[in-house]
Amino acid sequence: METLGIFGAALGAALAVIGAAYGIGKIGSAAMESIGRQPEAAGKIRTNMIIVAALIEGVALFAVAVCFMAL
Repeated sequence: METLGIFGAALGAALAVIGAAYGIGKIGSAAMESIGRQPEAAGKIRTNMIIVAALIEGVALFAVAVCFMAL
């Protein structure tokens, strides 16, 4: 039964990392498309992209830490 808990924690950490990578990829893609459409707004778009990417990274790090504490 303990093995199943270890597997669950590892699976949770992996899903958190995969979800964060997907989210940051989508943000980057959308930001580059937006900058291509409106180059004059590049500064504001880039700033917002960095802020949102940092928030996603923070949530992913927290999720991974919780999964490892569950071990």
